[in-house]
Amino acid sequence: MKTILVTGASGGMGSAICRLLAERGFRVYALDVKPLNMAGVASFVCDLRTEDGAAAALSWFQAQEARLDAIVHAAGVYDLDSLVEMDDERFRRIFEVNVFAACHVNRLFTPMMASGGRIVFITSELAPLNPPMPFTGVYAVTKKTLEAVAGSLRTEMALRDIAVSIVRPGAVKTPLLGDSTRALTRFCERTRYYGVNAGRFRRVVDSVEARSVPPERVAEKVHRALTAKHPKRVYNLNRNPLLLLLNALPAGLQEWVLVKILK
Repeated sequence: MKTILVTGASGGMGSAICRLLAERGFRVYALDVKPLNMAGVASFVCDLRTEDGAAAALSWFQAQEARLDAIVHAAGVYDLDSLVEMDDERFRRIFEVNVFAACHVNRLFTPMMASGGRIVFITSELAPLNPPMPFTGVYAVTKKTLEAVAGSLRTEMALRDIAVSIVRPGAVKTPLLGDSTRALTRFCERTRYYGVNAGRFRRVVDSVEARSVPPERVAEKVHRALTAKHPKRVYNLNRNPLLLLLNALPAGLQEWVLVKILK
């Protein structure tokens, strides 16, 4: 039986991933700041933003399990603001959850993994956009950073015969989608510099998020990354056609298009 560690396990995508893997015979260990009460899943409450929190999770895991076959990084938070209006606390928190937590877990847990292991990162369809979408603030930057971490780690882990994959979904029907709506509302109400632009940006976001999929679709992609004989580098899901078209343009032309739409 394969042993899988899932971070962000009590969230919408994380819990769907845990449920599907448990149903398909995996031994699942769940980490999050909230407990996950689910049959077939062992849950530990911790804050992975700090090395102490990750170390506590490692001690708990080692007391129960002798090996680790895979890690799924599903932990993530969403925030939205202009980069010149987001305060330090919010800026730091989203980096800690979306990037540092994964790095802490990799540093402490990958020494336990043997040849044939898997590491899966959940990112976002916003990650490959260059430049990042305006007003997605530091969220898009953290997801782009996480993909860079995954890319570098992929080469390092290949030397140990451990595969690293990215699952890159578009809009998913989880509480995170509600968080994005609330963050967007807050931004539109509070921005000092971008009132008209924020309203237009909201219409863009609403059109993108209208095409959301259930989190079980993400879980299926994760399962494929964990079980494929030759896992892909990237598994895309529900990519928005307009964002795909935008990303196909040269960076300078992308900027011109976005300014024309939002100004």
